[in-house]
Amino acid sequence: MHESIIPLLSELGIEANYQPFISREELLKIIGNYEGILIRSKTEVDKELIDAATKLEFIGRAGAGLDKIDVAYVETKGIEILNAPEGNRDALAEHAMGMLLSLLNNLNKADAEVRNWIWDREGNRGAELSDKTVAILGYGNMGQAFVQRLRAFDCRVLVYDKFKKGFGTKNVEEASLAKIFEKADILSLHVPLTEETKGWINKDFVQNFRKDIYIVNTARGEVLPLQDLLDLMDSGKVKGAALDVLEKEKFDKLTVQEKAVFTNLFSRKNVILSPHVGGWTFSSYKRINEVLVGKIASYFKRD
Repeated sequence: MHESIIPLLSELGIEANYQPFISREELLKIIGNYEGILIRSKTEVDKELIDAATKLEFIGRAGAGLDKIDVAYVETKGIEILNAPEGNRDALAEHAMGMLLSLLNNLNKADAEVRNWIWDREGNRGAELSDKTVAILGYGNMGQAFVQRLRAFDCRVLVYDKFKKGFGTKNVEEASLAKIFEKADILSLHVPLTEETKGWINKDFVQNFRKDIYIVNTARGEVLPLQDLLDLMDSGKVKGAALDVLEKEKFDKLTVQEKAVFTNLFSRKNVILSPHVGGWTFSSYKRINEVLVGKIASYFKRD
């Protein structure tokens, strides 16, 4: 976490024990002494850890996703969960916007070709965003921040969120999946990883689109099965993909079969990749702390 976390907590009168390299075994031994724990994305907060955390009152997630936390079990223990999507939503929205524009304008491909003395203007003719319909799945902090950026490009924006209603405006159309399947040129994913969304955007789902589409995924890799994506690109149903997240992000843990899938993906010129850094800027690194500590302060005020 950003170095600001210790002084920010100190201002609240909280004594912090910063342990960025603590092992799972060591954490299990000491967690029973603490009323709170702050985690990033690598710490698994499961039943074993919660049962060992006999004094725990709150869990602070320095970021947005809660997929590493057994939320249902935590709630049975009356432990508060605090996260900070407001801290990196702007960073993620800008990153998604950059990836989409790069994809539509072949920037990765064009850059590589020019560096290899290939001057192919026609082969790198781009597509404009202004005449496209962009579909957003998920209208939380990340989805809303991305839509805010899209408005500058005068494109049509359709949004589907299973858990929200009545958010449509003159610039954002609240849409059914059926309408998205009929109208969208671009699909951008902004849903959390849950049992319901895992593998959701598979081959069967994407085949419902009337048009061939582009896909942007800055949510979670497990939402979009990679083998299905490859098949969809082979068929032409998916024209290109911008991926900040992958199904598995620990490359040294890949099986031989998984590595073959990744190698296939990496070879494609109509795919843009980044290593899960969409919400990971110098500014957001610090801002996440500020948002999270603010929520901790509010939690104690309620008590």
